[in-house]
Amino acid sequence: MEANMAERLHADMITAMKARDKERLSVLRMLNAAVKDAAIAKKAPLEDDEVLKLLMSYAKKREEAREEAVKAGRPELAEKESYELSVVKAYLPEALSDEELTELVESVIAELQASSMKDMGAVMKLCQERAQGRADGSRISALVRSRLGR
Repeated sequence: MEANMAERLHADMITAMKARDKERLSVLRMLNAAVKDAAIAKKAPLEDDEVLKLLMSYAKKREEAREEAVKAGRPELAEKESYELSVVKAYLPEALSDEELTELVESVIAELQASSMKDMGAVMKLCQERAQGRADGSRISALVRSRLGR
């Protein structure tokens, strides 16, 4: 039986603890705390898709923090954020390639018979469901806008 994502995060945290990998342990503790907080708020254990959304959100925050650190001329902070991002990305599914994402968006537009920007919400919703966390919302949005804005 395969462990769910929350269990895998916890097991990896214990492994990092035993290996005395302080940097990785720190990131995994933050992720585990976020998962526990969300489970407490929900009053039930999180499903894998909920943990995935949480990890994607955390990864996006790390990416933004890294960009800000670079802009501020803080290479040591940018490096720390990059490391945290790499740890989180290990738990995320592989991102869709540009070709796969284009194919997905075009198939959804054809399926919904979308023809204008009025249809963007419906197209975005279905694209995000089908991408299952494998594509950033901003990538999907840009592609949908370019297709519907013709």
